[in-house]
Amino acid sequence: MTYQETLDYLYASQPAFHLVGQAAYKPGFGNTNRLLAALGNPHQRFRSIHVAGTNGKGSTSHLLAAVLQQAGYRTGLCTSPHLVDFGERIRINGQKIEPGFVADFVEHHRNLLDEVKPSFFETTMAMAFAWFAGKQVDIAVVEVGLGGRLDSTNVIMPELSVITNIGFDHTEFLGNTLEKIAGEKAGIIKSGVPVVVGETQPETAPVFMQKAACCNCRIFFADREPLCPDLPCELQGIYQQKNKQTAWTAIRVLRETGFRISDDALADGFAHVCTLTGLQGRWQRIQQQPAVICDTGHNAHGIRYVAEQLKQYPCRKLRIVLGMVRDKDIADVLSLLPPHAVYYFTQARTPRAMPSETLLQMATRAGLQGHAFDSVHAACRKALEDADADDLVFIGGSNFVVGEFLADKEQILSN
Repeated sequence: MTYQETLDYLYASQPAFHLVGQAAYKPGFGNTNRLLAALGNPHQRFRSIHVAGTNGKGSTSHLLAAVLQQAGYRTGLCTSPHLVDFGERIRINGQKIEPGFVADFVEHHRNLLDEVKPSFFETTMAMAFAWFAGKQVDIAVVEVGLGGRLDSTNVIMPELSVITNIGFDHTEFLGNTLEKIAGEKAGIIKSGVPVVVGETQPETAPVFMQKAACCNCRIFFADREPLCPDLPCELQGIYQQKNKQTAWTAIRVLRETGFRISDDALADGFAHVCTLTGLQGRWQRIQQQPAVICDTGHNAHGIRYVAEQLKQYPCRKLRIVLGMVRDKDIADVLSLLPPHAVYYFTQARTPRAMPSETLLQMATRAGLQGHAFDSVHAACRKALEDADADDLVFIGGSNFVVGEFLADKEQILSN
């Protein structure tokens, strides 16, 4: 099979959470252990860092990977979902997994995949671990897919566990209180392995402290640790200050455990994190006049920071292209968004998308004004056509919306 045929096969034969949501969720390690055992347990052949959290885990993972590779370590990075290309999920020193490896992996192990019937995420993770082991990475930064305790990535024994923060998301799987959600995230804490928690929250801190005590491991709350130096960073959103502090604390702990990471490597990693790792969609400035910015914040916990950033951005008129998926806290998100903006409600090409007309109706009840468009392309084009040079066009609400815009941005911006 070609690379594209391979991806088509995976999407058709395996449930993918980013496409179908709850139906693809397979908690536990039965499939994962069977896959990895058949592959020779590749996850046991490299060191790792495990990163969980409601928001910021992707940015924090990329910050850590950028610093480690600048420190001279051959660094794997496993994240999800992708925005434009599948290869974004699996990288070594910023380079995406080779399409030939993806095709060969699936072709060679197709009988195994048909027998085990893993989820798309489980297959992707096994593929990543096999690639990392084969390429002999020194360290891999592995982002949790969903939750922590029952997430298939929780088979690794990391050098360090990181939990960025806790908010309300995926409550149908993780629980409807911050304490319950924290309990699921705390499941990545391992015996004797230090853990860094990004934010001290009154509801969740006791959960993490108790789990760390039971596991006899050191725990560091990043917001109680020495402040990160005021280093330039390619990640510009105001919410990135917390991710920088979390990553900085994690680097300090790694240094204590024997990793050689110079101040220059730290500075270079922060300053060029997007360039080094290929990270996209985090308060990403696309152009000026009119300004176009996109961000993947997609739940109330994340949108709160996006809304604050929008308030601080000087512009004549704020125009927001917004699409969301059905299983998010849509009403809460809409209540946080600025009522003075002009909205272009849209829907991405995924079965999980909230229909744009339904989103418009919900937004109207929340006091937001705008129109509905049946595609991301049409919504973005109309926003740009309406915009003056000193306006801001913001595109967000969903990874899918941002991903479709980035995939089509040249055509959207050139018309």
